[in-house]
Amino acid sequence: MKLSPRAKDILEWVYCIVIAIILALLVRYYVGTPTIVKQYSMYPTLKPNERLVLNRLPRTFKQMPERGDIITFEAPKTDPELSEIDINSPKAVYPNNPTSFWGKFTHYVLEIGKTSYIKRVIALPGEHVELKEGKVFINGEELEENYIGDDVVTTPDLFSDFVVPEGCIFAMGDNRTRSTDCRAFGCIPLEKIEGKVVLRFWPFDVFGTVK
Repeated sequence: MKLSPRAKDILEWVYCIVIAIILALLVRYYVGTPTIVKQYSMYPTLKPNERLVLNRLPRTFKQMPERGDIITFEAPKTDPELSEIDINSPKAVYPNNPTSFWGKFTHYVLEIGKTSYIKRVIALPGEHVELKEGKVFINGEELEENYIGDDVVTTPDLFSDFVVPEGCIFAMGDNRTRSTDCRAFGCIPLEKIEGKVVLRFWPFDVFGTVK
């Protein structure tokens, strides 16, 4: 059937819109995307309503983050049972992973119904973490944390003395008293890390990189 010139124009516009949406999703998932801070867990480093840019390339290439990086990751079960987790090598529990293609697409790509946390990487795979005396010790040495105030006290939760499992990281919020983090639910697997914060672009008076 021969299409009219008007129908051809409409079809071309539809093609352009579809291609633009696909490209935008690919860039958002594999390269980078903006995000917004919603809670106080990283205060004063990050404040609610600040706009950030996430670098997705480390996830794309399965690169382990470095200590001190600020990352986002999919929120795990926040109140795991001790029977679900190894107290000496705690790994966060994710009980509701989608299995169908459409479920994975909407959850991981469109991020519909998914909750994410933003925290700072504190310890890496195989490292021995101790939370004691209000401070953090890695392999027996006190961790220097110049990104938090001198009066900040790091209190343990469910986990206080453990080894970070292979393929995982241990992360906490800078605002330790108002942060639900790996102290409560265990270490985060690499595949659940979504991106690394590389830039703050709003408000303009604090535009720049984030450390």
